[in-house]
Amino acid sequence: MPQIRRLPETLVNRIAAGEVVERPAAALKELVENAIDAGASRIAIKLVEGGLSLIEVSDNGCGMSEAQMALALERHATSKLPDEAIEQVSTLGFRGEALPSIASVAKFTVESRESGSEQGWKRVVDHGEEVSSAPAAIPVGTRVRVENLFAKIPARRKFLRTPRSEYGASLDVVRRLAMARPDIAFTLEHGERRTLATQGDEALPDRVAGIIARELKGNSVAIDFTREGENGAIRLTGIAGLPTYNRGVADHQYLFVNGRPVKDRLLIGAVRGAYSDMLARDRHAVLALFLELPPEDVDVNVHPAKTEVRFRDARGIRGFIVAGLREALATGDRRSANDADRTAMGRWQQEPVREEPQAALRSIFEGRDWSAPAPSRVNETASAFRGYQADELAAPQGRAVEPGDAPAEEISDYPLGIARGQVANTYIVAEAEDGLVLVDQHAAHERLVLERLRAAGAGDAVARSQALLVPDVVELDEADCDRLEEAAPGFATLGLTVERFGPAAMIVRAMPHALNKANPAQLLQDLADDIAKHGPTDDGGALLLTERLELVLATMACHGSVRAGRVLSAQEMNALLREMEATPRSGQCNHGRPTWVKLSMDDVEKLFGRH
Repeated sequence: MPQIRRLPETLVNRIAAGEVVERPAAALKELVENAIDAGASRIAIKLVEGGLSLIEVSDNGCGMSEAQMALALERHATSKLPDEAIEQVSTLGFRGEALPSIASVAKFTVESRESGSEQGWKRVVDHGEEVSSAPAAIPVGTRVRVENLFAKIPARRKFLRTPRSEYGASLDVVRRLAMARPDIAFTLEHGERRTLATQGDEALPDRVAGIIARELKGNSVAIDFTREGENGAIRLTGIAGLPTYNRGVADHQYLFVNGRPVKDRLLIGAVRGAYSDMLARDRHAVLALFLELPPEDVDVNVHPAKTEVRFRDARGIRGFIVAGLREALATGDRRSANDADRTAMGRWQQEPVREEPQAALRSIFEGRDWSAPAPSRVNETASAFRGYQADELAAPQGRAVEPGDAPAEEISDYPLGIARGQVANTYIVAEAEDGLVLVDQHAAHERLVLERLRAAGAGDAVARSQALLVPDVVELDEADCDRLEEAAPGFATLGLTVERFGPAAMIVRAMPHALNKANPAQLLQDLADDIAKHGPTDDGGALLLTERLELVLATMACHGSVRAGRVLSAQEMNALLREMEATPRSGQCNHGRPTWVKLSMDDVEKLFGRH
């Protein structure tokens, strides 16, 4: 039998380095976090070859004495845990292994000087072996240089990517940390080029927009949502992009927990849930969210690199984030990502008083049975409805507003102006006080119909159960059955009734009314996969089922809305604009596309050379 033996200190450090320092970006993250925790107000970073040849981090923090510097290079030594209450840690890093781990796989030079000290001190360690220790001339603060990472460990070096890829990962680390601390000035130089520079004491929206994209500031809403928890207040701040301002990938979603950048599937799922009915499934929101909660409610020590966290009340945190995001988006939901003017929209940002639609639109909403997704028909009391079935369409009417037909109201009374005509039987042209507004009539009306369905309680009607004549037995893996059995009470509230039927099977007794034609086996498998992906405590399966029901409502709204190519009268066009002004989330359709855009008069005059 092989004998158990103690590993050499150098090998222990290299093993630890494998956990903490997997690439240059990981080493850079540890060094910058140390600088932040040292109270620095300025942090300067230099990289060569993406950090493969050189990583240098300089700060003006509190600095270290000679004795503290020697202790910092020992394993499990840290100043960030004053006692044994590890759950109360409020700093970014605290494992006490970063510096010795980095020093064991690279040439490591640290120079530091405390405030009030006459001179600093310098220590050099080359792949775990101390080379020199001597006084150094350095201003107050600390400078760390990491050279030739993994130079003497070719097995690790060959797994690193190209300098360009490593630089991209390092830049992402610096951007996230810079967003978390807008009070600190950051500079990043790669080779001879400065690629990032921020000022200290910036406002959070300015810092985030400056790092992600300048146009985000004008196409986003601010978030500040607070709720009292069991151990103290929970707060969500940041900025969230309008649904019409989106990306094809999710790499512009920045999430922070107590100032720590994280990549957590619970938070990502919450963002997806908040935008579920405002974005197409292949589009992703752009945002930066900062979640602050009592330290005892979150465990940050579940990953060596501290990029993952675990919440004590995952279900409550997810609901809190979804509610906060939706409340913030409701303040700007009538804006489009192309909105160029803020003043005219100022009268339009508060939650409106929902009124009945005008006569020109009333037939669209009245006298119709939305309780089931069965093929819709126009009943006798709704014969005036002309936007749903071709045989009910009205005869073509005038496409421009005649002087005698113009509304008596002033243009300044309406943010979206007064309709002046129709282009290609698809786009409404309206004159606002300060420009021209173009409205996609189908996209806009699709959103209006969906919101009317929800307001009328159609969502509850859709979620009603329909008992199966013969219960359906679905065979699944035992682990999937365990997940579904745990989530069964949540499914029941949405109309899906399931029970355990042996070790590896579930029995479906009722389906949501709107999904009565769905395949039960495929539905349960998708729900089980979604719960496995998002965790058993974050309502992952219920989220997927809710999204499917929302999809049914959206499909009903699409079929029940004014189609492109329909000729509208001036009265109908104006009624549509007025209803948009009173409807939440009317700035985007159910798929995340803008419903309207505005050209300011300055833009129009520039087109004709008047400026």
